[in-house]
This record gives sequence, C-alpha cells and structure tokens, in this order.
Amino acid sequence: MHETPVQVVPDDVHAREVADTFRLLADPTRVKILWSLLHHELTVGTLAELVDANPTTVSQHLSKLRLAGLVQTRREGTFVHYSAHDAHVRRLLTEALSHAEHATGTADERAEGAAHTHRYLD
Repeated sequence: MHETPVQVVPDDVHAREVADTFRLLADPTRVKILWSLLHHELTVGTLAELVDANPTTVSQHLSKLRLAGLVQTRREGTFVHYSAHDAHVRRLLTEALSHAEHATGTADERAEGAAHTHRYLD
C-alpha cells in the first residue's frame, strides 16, 4: 500500500517503471516462462520443455527476468531452480491473459460465470 494515493496521471518515475515492465514482458516466451514460474519452481530444462523453446533461449530470458527482479533462484547441488512469487506480476499476467481470452473470443465460448483458462490457482 502506498503512503500517499497514486496520482490521477502517473509521474515520470512510475510511468517509466510501468513501461519498462511492459517492455520486458513484450516477448511471448517471457510471458510463458514467468507464468510457469508463478505456479512452480522449475529448472531451465523443464521450462524449455514447457514453453517449447531451447534451453539457451530460456536461460537468456531468465537472465533478463532475474535482473529485473521478477525471478529468483535457488541452487540445489548442480541444479538451479527458478521461481517467481511476485503477487503484482501474478495479477498483471492474470489480467493480461484474461484480456487476451476476451480479445480472441475464447472467453465467450465458455458458459457465463465459468473460470478463465488462465486464472492463477494457488
């Protein structure tokens, strides 16, 4: 919670931070990686299989996400496990994926009141 209310028009600092976050998430592979990591702690190899990308590409994306503070690591022996537990990013991706369902018409195909496909489940 902010100590002072968010202004009607964002100031330059906050507007730039939002733009930087959107720029970072402007890659479909990164969206898939981050969504997967919000659900489970995973290794590069497992992530590569889940998002249908080669491990080198996944590693490069993870590096950028980690530098941005959206992904954290835990080492176990020779394996590095990645995770993301940012509630703000979870809500952002959930809303963006829900919007995508509506934009593509897939949300309208389900019965009214049905859960969105990309709802975050704990």
